[in-house]
Amino acid sequence: MDFTLILFFILAATAVATALGLLISRNAVYAALFLVLNLTCVAIFYLLLGAPFIAMAQVTVYAGAIMVLFLFVIMLLGAEKLPKGEVLPFQRPLAIGAAVILLAESGYLLFQRFRSAALLQNPGTVENSMDSLREMASLLFTDYLLPFEVTSVLLLVAMIGAIVLTKREKGEPA
Repeated sequence: MDFTLILFFILAATAVATALGLLISRNAVYAALFLVLNLTCVAIFYLLLGAPFIAMAQVTVYAGAIMVLFLFVIMLLGAEKLPKGEVLPFQRPLAIGAAVILLAESGYLLFQRFRSAALLQNPGTVENSMDSLREMASLLFTDYLLPFEVTSVLLLVAMIGAIVLTKREKGEPA
């Protein structure tokens, strides 16, 4: 076993553990922090596959900016102090059915993977990814500039909307 395979298994176990922590956690802040750890594990998976740009985008966009917004909204709304909601009667059987389907699909895919003799191809070197990085940057700031800017304005409007919705008037109880 080489170092990459050992690192992959450690990261896979960490990713599964943090995903379970996210699902099981009763505190919204802890759940968001588990999600940050999970997204960081995914970014390291991208590094192992030879995609440094996607790894850095994963960390900066998802684990950085989006999670800061999640934590901001959680703290602003006081979601960690909300009362428990009611469970719908069909919710538990639907979740169990979805979990069984997901486990069956995962087992099938693992069986197919071990049955086939195909090995993973080398994803490339850093030089190739740097060329694709230049191409992606060129496309982002030429052909896709408008969607990029619309997304940034949409995030700004969502943040302002969260502030306006949670703003309390003077003298209003907390």
